[in-house]
Amino acid sequence: ERGALDSGALYNLLPGGRPVADRAARAEVAALWGVPDLPGDYGLDTAAILTAAREQRLGAVVIGGVDVDDLPDPAGALAALDAARFVVSLELRHSAVTERADVVFPVAAPAEKPGTFVDWEGRERPFATVLKKDQLTGDLAAVLTDLRVLDAIAEAMSGEREANAIHLPSLTAARREIRRLGRWTGERGPAPEGRARELPRPGPGEAVLATWRLLLDEGRAQDGEPHLAGTRRAPVVRLCASTAAEIGARDGGGVTVTSPHGEITLPLSITDMTERVVFLPANSPGSSVHRALRVGAGEVVKIRPADFAQADGPPNGTGRNGRTAHVFEEER
Repeated sequence: ERGALDSGALYNLLPGGRPVADRAARAEVAALWGVPDLPGDYGLDTAAILTAAREQRLGAVVIGGVDVDDLPDPAGALAALDAARFVVSLELRHSAVTERADVVFPVAAPAEKPGTFVDWEGRERPFATVLKKDQLTGDLAAVLTDLRVLDAIAEAMSGEREANAIHLPSLTAARREIRRLGRWTGERGPAPEGRARELPRPGPGEAVLATWRLLLDEGRAQDGEPHLAGTRRAPVVRLCASTAAEIGARDGGGVTVTSPHGEITLPLSITDMTERVVFLPANSPGSSVHRALRVGAGEVVKIRPADFAQADGPPNGTGRNGRTAHVFEEER
């Protein structure tokens, strides 16, 4: 998101969107922070952080608000956290991450703190606290903001090196720091290099996977909202009529989508779409693509008709309306 980019949250950026590889950009930030210089090496992206944690090359990992089911390999992410030396979690609710964390900081939700959203045009949209402390009871009234937690961690890590502490204990201090830094006006970093991969050519019984998250799905933001969750669309697998006929599937019947790691079975809805393309909702009941299939959009998967009808329900009572997902035993 734009706010994360402006804050330098990517592995190759400094605050203000400055490229870390640019000497002038590093000199600007170093001068404002009062340090001699800054390293020009890239940091680690999410995949590299998890790999380093799994190999115990990191002393600790700090994770804030990450749902592992949003990552390309949820099982691999959990294995990395299991192997990590020390895990700190900033969260609003219990999760698979908090179960593995050594320390969990409950942090304030957006309604419980002030802040700023930034849209893709770079326009700032500040907001005030909606739920004041005198409106909260018990432990909720003592919840810290994630900014305060990160500042405390940085202060503890600085130890004797007080000059290198961040010192952003409040939103006012953070906004002041952002204004001091400003946005980078020099040359942008190099454009990503890469070649388009070869166009997939699925054969009979195969299809190119199309997937994205539906507006209402299994997202954690619906925790405690069963009535809202009850309005979400029933998950279905989508194929065009010719692809469905090619594998012998009928509208309303079941279709199983298989990868080397697992399979998902949903009722079929024949849809006007490209031939030999199959759509699955990314994170709906019975259809967690990353967790069950461990593949992403554009990958070739296998498709076949399921041996149950939507009206009869799936075998062995594995789910309502034909919804079922299975991860192959060797992947557990």
